[in-house]
Amino acid sequence: MKFLIVGLGNIGAEYVGTRHNIGFDIADELVAGFEGSFEHGRLAYHAEVSHKGKKLHVIKPTTYMNLSGKAVNYWMKELKVAPENVLVLVDDLALPLGKLRMKLQGSSAGHNGLKSIEELCGGQNYARLRFGIGNDFPKGRQAEFVLGQFDKNEKKELPILINRAVSMIKSFATIGAAQTMTLFNK
Repeated sequence: MKFLIVGLGNIGAEYVGTRHNIGFDIADELVAGFEGSFEHGRLAYHAEVSHKGKKLHVIKPTTYMNLSGKAVNYWMKELKVAPENVLVLVDDLALPLGKLRMKLQGSSAGHNGLKSIEELCGGQNYARLRFGIGNDFPKGRQAEFVLGQFDKNEKKELPILINRAVSMIKSFATIGAAQTMTLFNK
């Protein structure tokens, strides 16, 4: 069985380590844990790893966040992966830092990467792993906040949170979204 794991983020050195790129960071940790590596593919960096007999195709779109749907659509078709076997790793302002939530479907909640996937991949019928980045920013400074670096205290928490996200991805591939939500969404 094949799965498509999509880490959302923006390419370029100026975006490395930003809140908006947490999807890339989780994807990197997942692949590194299997001693895999990414190769430059069409519209995305791509890695293939195996977990308990399941093939995990992990992509990091090179289309920039607002056009992520282009890459997801291409790789879903190329690999013949059904929407229910797609998991998108995304930053979420509505959740405090430290909260991780898997959801089977739902609206984009204003997230441009999810909007693009929704528009180009036929709706909201895919799972997403929402990684809380908090919303501690002055009014009108949302873009600055999400494209900013995690602060010193937040950085200390990140390895534990990213490892938890990786565990949730492995669980999604082995026991499915519903059971993973029961185990991890607290």
